[in-house]
Amino acid sequence: MFDQLHEECGVFGIFSKTNTDVAMSTYLALYALQHRGQESCGIAVNDDGVFSSHKDIGLVPEVFDADTLRKLGTGNIAVGHVRYSTTGMKSRTNAQPLVVRHVKGPLALAHNGNLTNARELREKVELGGGIFHTTNDTEAIAYTITQKRLQTGSIESAVEQAMYDLKGAYSLVIMSPRKLIAARDPVGFRPLCMGETKNGEIIFASESCALDSLGAAFIRDIKPGEIVVVSDEGVRSITTHCGSKGKFCVFEFVYFARPDSVIEGASVHRARQRAGAFLALEHPVQADVVIGVPDSGLDAALGYSHQSGIPYGVGFIKNRYVGRTFIQPTQGERENAVRIKLNAIKSTVEGKRVVLIDDSIVRGTTSARIVRLLQESGAKEVHMRISSPPFTNPCYFGTDIDSRENLIACKMPVEEIAKAIGADTLGYLSVQNVHQIAENAGCEFCDGCFTGCYPAETPKAVAKDKFEHPIGRSK
Repeated sequence: MFDQLHEECGVFGIFSKTNTDVAMSTYLALYALQHRGQESCGIAVNDDGVFSSHKDIGLVPEVFDADTLRKLGTGNIAVGHVRYSTTGMKSRTNAQPLVVRHVKGPLALAHNGNLTNARELREKVELGGGIFHTTNDTEAIAYTITQKRLQTGSIESAVEQAMYDLKGAYSLVIMSPRKLIAARDPVGFRPLCMGETKNGEIIFASESCALDSLGAAFIRDIKPGEIVVVSDEGVRSITTHCGSKGKFCVFEFVYFARPDSVIEGASVHRARQRAGAFLALEHPVQADVVIGVPDSGLDAALGYSHQSGIPYGVGFIKNRYVGRTFIQPTQGERENAVRIKLNAIKSTVEGKRVVLIDDSIVRGTTSARIVRLLQESGAKEVHMRISSPPFTNPCYFGTDIDSRENLIACKMPVEEIAKAIGADTLGYLSVQNVHQIAENAGCEFCDGCFTGCYPAETPKAVAKDKFEHPIGRSK
């Protein structure tokens, strides 16, 4: 119903020197990371080398209840995952963490990102007689690590060697019988940070908001290419693959991350406000009120309002009780279905010239419905402003933009897009200024979905269902 973008997932890991309720800690952290994936979730717990796990399709509170958490038991290490699929079909089989058992012992793996050479890795394993049970690229990572483990003396050495073979985006949390390992690809596409609880437990998470949910202190971000190993002997870092500041996905700041997170040293909330302020400078307009589309458009709307001097108003109410099980409407009902999730506040917009702020336009269908909602509520003019540049290229590194054919910015210029969605005017944030929104960030940014210039090699084919069919065949 909504042509929104999705990021693949969120990961979490915790290490304690004593047995404790690490499953509950992981559950609370996954709740905080739920925005990163609503298709499926899972938790794996390590109790003295014995792994127990549970995963399924659904939101965190749907998959886990008190009895399920109790059955996972106590332990000293746990990893967790929330998923939205950018590779592999939606199924319980593809849910993570992925738990594998081999001659050197069990391993649990949670992955955020998207490999660009997953097909080649899978074919190599399959032609050698290996059997895959999932259709996501995470299993290719697990196979690669376990193969290296047979040739090396430790799990961290296996991860280090495997990273020579892995291409693309990956932030990993890996659990072995004695260790918890975090690893990030050398480009640093996706976030991963480290923290410590008041009880001295070391934790890794996709975003700092998960640390906050446990009352943990933020230590630092994992560096691009870095491997961090936690064991009873302490914490140590392997920097073989480090060497650059990386090219972090700028859309994490625009849309994906939670606004209360701090990533690469920059506040997400502040970055979105700065995006709105730049929009006001680039695309000024005479108007009476500035409103944002919940949720990521709200901070940008505040920034636009502060910079322009146009009053900020609450223009929409979002229905928080519509979950993933909301029945998809028939084609004839789609025009009214948007009202189930979003409704305009008439007293804010009636008779007003409205500046409407959103984070992106993908196909344009959702934007058109939202503009129409405002017009039907009495808005005199609707001037739409987007806190990112136009999407004109696919993403190969963990965002589900896998084709140019459905991107409205590839089909028509800005003036025609404005007419198509029914807005009086339309303005996008420039590529130049999107690089400036994360104040004092300790990284550079990937803007490939806006410019077509990527910081890493891209594959020739990127269909989401690329592993749903036998080698050499397509749908």
